[in-house]
Amino acid sequence: MTARADQTPTACLALADGTVFYGTGFGATGIRVAELCFNTAMTGYQEIMTDPSYAGQVVTFTFPHIGNVGVNPEDDETGDPVAEGMVVKWMPTEPSNWRAVQELSDWLAARGRIAIGGIDTRRLTRAIRQQGAPHVALAHDPDGNFDIEALVAKARAFKGLMGLDLAKEVTCSQSYRWDEMRWAWPEGYARQQAPKHKVVAVDYGAKRNILRCLASAGCDVTVLPATATAEEVMAHNPDGIFLSNGPGDPAATGEYAVPMIKTLLDETDLPMFGICLGHQMLALALGGRTIKMNHGHHGANHPVKDMQSGKVEITSMNHGFAVDAATLPENVVQTHVSLFDGSNCGIALNSDVRKVYSVQHHPEASPGPQDSFYLFEQFAEAMAARG
Repeated sequence: MTARADQTPTACLALADGTVFYGTGFGATGIRVAELCFNTAMTGYQEIMTDPSYAGQVVTFTFPHIGNVGVNPEDDETGDPVAEGMVVKWMPTEPSNWRAVQELSDWLAARGRIAIGGIDTRRLTRAIRQQGAPHVALAHDPDGNFDIEALVAKARAFKGLMGLDLAKEVTCSQSYRWDEMRWAWPEGYARQQAPKHKVVAVDYGAKRNILRCLASAGCDVTVLPATATAEEVMAHNPDGIFLSNGPGDPAATGEYAVPMIKTLLDETDLPMFGICLGHQMLALALGGRTIKMNHGHHGANHPVKDMQSGKVEITSMNHGFAVDAATLPENVVQTHVSLFDGSNCGIALNSDVRKVYSVQHHPEASPGPQDSFYLFEQFAEAMAARG
């Protein structure tokens, strides 16, 4: 148990093993129960908190300067924060960036998300790495009144992400068109005026910057809900199909998503591209399996090796499940691997007839490096080659 000696704690983080971290609360008040992960990115806390892939999780930020650039509407990856809460080393300072329109604490409070500062995030991160992603209860009470036994009990009662389909909770409720492109100085977000390819993007929890990258690659994008059928996809007469990122257990989401993808694989010759959960959905549809990782990959500095070219890319990642490469069938090749732990980071259908591929990492970054943006251009080239 840790405690701050200089002031009365106004927030606490209770782990299922009984460990309790005390600190100073900011953002909303109340209690959140979730899985705890850590993210090593040095920038992009707003993008991380609004990434739908973080549904059901509280994020520990290993970088101490969280909140120092404030927040702004342009950096949201979806309408509201999706992560349940955040854990930081130092309390946020006053914003010092020309793009800031609001302080992080006020932004979190307005959107019902709890945060705790003053935590030994190094100790917490080591615990996550050694013991696996724990279940936690995060509480914020300005008066410092905490029922620790009840909080630990809530953490222990949390069922975790295994078997949990969260895509249905974060997907769009109806289809929509997307034409906004990547941010560029000085115009900001321009619109795609001359798209060359019609793409249907299946939304399992899509980040806006993924859709922007598709638009920047020359795509006219129509986004469909996670539960869309193959018939609904093909009704839009697409040139290619995109499978988005998203949260939760891929095996659970796959109960309805995999049959749809299999139908598209069997009955069409369309190029197909997946990212993150979309990568896992494609792997399941092709005959592979997925596994829960000990603590997952969350950060913007993950080295990934392209097995075909030998090139190493620095990538952004956010996933707690992975494709088990040993279960991939003979007609599927492993295209990318993590240089941190050797886990699978990419697959492709071994076919001269069509282009079907996916990656576990995030080529759109946001935050992070853009080494892998070429994957969007590769998708566009595959659609152009098909004619």
